[in-house]
Amino acid sequence: MLRILCLALCGLLTRTRADPGALLRLGMDIMNREVQSAMDESHILEKMAAEAGKKRPGVKPIKGITNLKVKDVQLPVITLSFIPGVGIFQCVSTGMTITGKSFMGGNMEIIVVLNITATNRLLQDKETGLPTFKSEGCEVILVSVKTNLPSNMLPKVVNKFLYSTLHKVLPGLMCPAIDAVLVYVNRKWANLSAPMPVGQVGTVKYVLTSIPTTTASYIQVDLNPVVQQQEGNTIEPADAGEPLEFPEDYAKGSSQLLLSAAFLTAELALLQKSFDVNVQDMVIGKLPSQTTETLAAFIPEVAEAYPKPKPLVAQIRINKPPTVTAKTGKSLLHLHGTLQMFAARRRGRAPVSLFLLEIHFNLRIQYSVREDRLQMATSLDRLLSLSRASSSVGTFNVKELTGFIKGYLQEAYIPVINDVLQVGLPLPGFLDMNYNLAEVDITENALLLDLKLD
Repeated sequence: MLRILCLALCGLLTRTRADPGALLRLGMDIMNREVQSAMDESHILEKMAAEAGKKRPGVKPIKGITNLKVKDVQLPVITLSFIPGVGIFQCVSTGMTITGKSFMGGNMEIIVVLNITATNRLLQDKETGLPTFKSEGCEVILVSVKTNLPSNMLPKVVNKFLYSTLHKVLPGLMCPAIDAVLVYVNRKWANLSAPMPVGQVGTVKYVLTSIPTTTASYIQVDLNPVVQQQEGNTIEPADAGEPLEFPEDYAKGSSQLLLSAAFLTAELALLQKSFDVNVQDMVIGKLPSQTTETLAAFIPEVAEAYPKPKPLVAQIRINKPPTVTAKTGKSLLHLHGTLQMFAARRRGRAPVSLFLLEIHFNLRIQYSVREDRLQMATSLDRLLSLSRASSSVGTFNVKELTGFIKGYLQEAYIPVINDVLQVGLPLPGFLDMNYNLAEVDITENALLLDLKLD
């Protein structure tokens, strides 16, 4: 009984760790583009046509026809459809002219229109862990056949010869084209799990949690992003609570990427040390020069301690990992830390601490995409709590400082944070995806990128 309980708990823990932090939904728009571009890039039908007339080891020549050549290959028309639980059904419609010496002597010219059909099964490569398509069940279907043979010849004999010959030649000639095209498509997954840098502080890589799922409308790829510090320590995302789900109001055939707020939180944990800031400039943003005289307006004791104004030096420290939350239409960055204010002294002498405040505030996040990076820009949303931890200028009402601190954060601190965030958070690299046209939307507990094609 104990063994069964342990197995059940281990299974539960495994599923928890495998919960995807990112979901990729591939609609027919992207798949059509990728298969078509792979067909174009490979020039595979033309290559197959060029190989047709060559002698190949182990391949017997076709009886009744010699000097076989293929020319005038038509531009293929590709039709795809999803097969739930399997992958993609592919039909390539094309045409060509086959020439050679016939069994009756003289030149023969056969104009063929055909369909090549195959099932492209979607799997997970055991060695690389990447998605991979594998072709199976390839068939060549003759749509029409025309020949320059004289019309007074026995049609049954001629037709039997033509169809038997073509059924021997075409599958071996055309079916390898499907496999060759899939090689090009599969290569475009190669960078998916490659570690991508977040500045100099760490990396992010996207790992498949399971074999991608195919439905009648899309392929879903569940990704477990691994966030790793430069020292090699992995930052585990917090429990995201409710499972990630795509909104259902997007156009049929379109593609989306969903990133959980928990995953974004783990990424920003890489930058936590960079959120610690020392502010020493006398002129800060739109604020006037910040001196002890500025503080004296709120804390009279400061004027008594410093009758001659001294420049202020602030030290902001974030002592808890930054947290990202998301509600429909709004995303926030939660920061907990301390703000310590000092009075500067002459060069070479350490500044004197005036007070230390514990602080909790939210920054509103505006998202955008630049190349393969998610960009963030922030602005002050709310100052949620402010309390005095220590003071060298006596007791004072912290609430009196609320307006001053909010202005200080907005003008002195947030510009520094926005500079840090310019490093960008890497997005998964797959199928040569261009994210520049993606539309960004904030949903419940997640960020959604509606992927657009060029």
